[in-house]
Amino acid sequence: MAVPKSKITRSKRGMRRAHDRLELASYVEDKKSGNLRRNHHIDLKSGTYNGRQVLPPQED
Repeated sequence: MAVPKSKITRSKRGMRRAHDRLELASYVEDKKSGNLRRNHHIDLKSGTYNGRQVLPPQED
């Protein structure tokens, strides 16, 4: 059986887990429409991605 040689302190355990947290989703403002959208995602309101029309624009 695998048995640890020594106790892992709370500090070392915390340092190991420092990168396990959840990050908030980042949003960027679209240059043409001014809407907030996710990075590298289609702007659903205008239907554009990387300057190209990919989907038909949505009407609200």
